[in-house]
Amino acid sequence: MTPPLGVILAGGLARRMGGGDKGLLSLGGQTILARVIDRLSPQVAGLGLNANGDPARFEEFGLPILPDTVEGFVGPLAGVLAGLEWAAQEGADSIVTAAADTPFFPADLVPRLQLASEGMAHPLVLAATPDPDKGQVRHPTFGLWPVALRADLRAALQGGLRKVVLWTDRHQGREAVFPVHRVDPFFNVNTPEDLARAETLLAGNT
Repeated sequence: MTPPLGVILAGGLARRMGGGDKGLLSLGGQTILARVIDRLSPQVAGLGLNANGDPARFEEFGLPILPDTVEGFVGPLAGVLAGLEWAAQEGADSIVTAAADTPFFPADLVPRLQLASEGMAHPLVLAATPDPDKGQVRHPTFGLWPVALRADLRAALQGGLRKVVLWTDRHQGREAVFPVHRVDPFFNVNTPEDLARAETLLAGNT
């Protein structure tokens, strides 16, 4: 399969971290965002960064900055839309998204998402992990998204839709289930306590 473009989602408000950019926090002497870039870039044909506000704070990473194209900080779907519109300009058919605050996501994220999309008219797949109580849990900031549905997504956002899985279910989205070993690979840093835990996990060579 042709590698998709990658879009790192860093457009959130980081309220539980006290504001600011969680991806710019240091983890093991490297920013979390740098770790995300290192994991995602070998899996994709090119990378963009969905972020709002002054783009200069991300200048060191050398990535195109993709601000939300709908107003009001309406959630991760706005970042997905910004990524899809950028990918359309680049002539790509799809994107894979990853969150900027999730340093341990799978190194085989993209091929497994693509494998789960085989046979679909529009490849639309979310990452998921098994859960003993719920069966599985979807991770809506990690997914494979078709450029062909960007107009539909824009209309949905303008109509008030905010929940990722409501939109993916509307289009018969699938899930790619990733195993959980010592830690959930989609563990993300939301609080100072999470950052301390991430340091511990990194020291254990996750």
